[in-house]
Amino acid sequence: MSKTPRGLGKSLDDLLGGKGKGLEALLGTGSDMNSARKPVEYINKTVVTEEQPQNTADIMLIPIDMIEPNPFQPRSAFDQVALEELADSIRTLGLIQPITVRRKSNGRYQIISGERRYRASRIAGLTEMPAYIRETDDRGMLEMAIVENIQRENLDPIEIALSYQRLIDECSLTHEQLAARVGKKRASVTNYLRLLDLPAKIQHDLKVGLLSVGHAKVLLGVEYGELQDMLCDLVIKEGLSVRQLEEKIRKIEKGDKAKEKIQEQDLPEEYFRVLEIVGKYFDNSISLKRNSGGKGTMTIHFSSDEEIHRFLKALEASSI
Repeated sequence: MSKTPRGLGKSLDDLLGGKGKGLEALLGTGSDMNSARKPVEYINKTVVTEEQPQNTADIMLIPIDMIEPNPFQPRSAFDQVALEELADSIRTLGLIQPITVRRKSNGRYQIISGERRYRASRIAGLTEMPAYIRETDDRGMLEMAIVENIQRENLDPIEIALSYQRLIDECSLTHEQLAARVGKKRASVTNYLRLLDLPAKIQHDLKVGLLSVGHAKVLLGVEYGELQDMLCDLVIKEGLSVRQLEEKIRKIEKGDKAKEKIQEQDLPEEYFRVLEIVGKYFDNSISLKRNSGGKGTMTIHFSSDEEIHRFLKALEASSI
C-alpha cells in the first residue's frame, strides 16, 4: 500500500504519475530491498572468558545469557507491539546500535543503557549481542543510564521528571549540575520537576497522553488541587487547547477577585489585636477575612510541631 507523504494529499503513486509507476516500476518488478540486506556482523569480537583481554573501547559480542537487565532502569514499561517491530528489524538488519554494559565481578554483564534493544534481541532469537563495555561504579552507572535514557528514549513527561529527581536524590546533583548533565536549560529541568507536584490523577493523565505538558504547566499555576482536577477533566472532555484553558482560569480568577472585593471589609481594631497575639506564635503566618455581617475565616499556617506545642503551652498558661 502506498503511503501518503506528510503534509501532502496525494499518494506516492499519484506523485509518480498515476500510471502504475510505483516503487516497483522504478526499481524493477518484484524488487525486494530487504532481501538484499544482510544483518550487521561484528567479526572476532566475541567475549569468551573473563580472563580474556578486552579493549573496552571496542564493540564486543557478548552471549545474551551473560547479560542481565539494569536494576536502575528509569523506564517502567515497554510497549510490546513496538518491541515486536524492533525484533523484526533486528532479524532483518541485525542490531545496528550496540547496547552499553558494565562487567560485574561474577563475569556477567549488566546493562547501562539499551534494555529495549536487549529485550527485542531476545525476542528476535539472538544468542549474542554487540555491546560497549564500560567500567563504572553503581553511582556512575545510574547517572549514565538515566542521562542516556533521557536523551535517547521516548520517555513520557512523568518518567523524565522522575528520572531527574533520581539524579538529584541518588547522585546528589544540583539543578544546575543536572541541567549540564542532560544538556537542558535549568528552567526546563525545574519545570519538569514541578510536574511531580501535581495531583496523582493529573500525573496519570499526563503519563498516558490525555494531557500535554503545556496544559500541565498551566495547571501548576492553579492553587487548589480540587480545582486542578476539575480543570483537567474539562480539558479532556472538551478538548481545550492550552490557550482556552488559560482563558478559563482567567475567568475563574476574575470572578473570585470580584467576590472577595465585595465581601472584604475593614476589620475592627480587636481583630488586629487577635492577629498580633496569635501571629507571634506562628511567625505571623496568619490571615483573617470578615464580611459585613461579621462572618469570616481565620487561617493559620504553621511550619513545625514545635510551633503548635508552643502555642498550646501559651493557651494552657493563660487558663483560657
